[in-house]
Amino acid sequence: MKEADIQLLKLLVKRLERLNVDSLWARRASGTRGNIIKVVAEIEAGKNVDKERLRPLINRAFKVLEHAAQEIPDMDEIRKRYK
Repeated sequence: MKEADIQLLKLLVKRLERLNVDSLWARRASGTRGNIIKVVAEIEAGKNVDKERLRPLINRAFKVLEHAAQEIPDMDEIRKRYK
């Protein structure tokens, strides 16, 4: 397992953790985050984790983050409404 893969997994955990609890995607993020934490724990315990197991988790994490980001309002549009 490459160090870069482990760092990516840890970064995804941090990003998923920061999603607003009011987000529709927060619950999905929580489950995905929990699964990634389990995998990271296995890796750090010295277990061999198949890359094919990681790919769907990483893809899912990015998808959740992408959808959550789409919920963030455009501040320029909001400012225009109130001018």
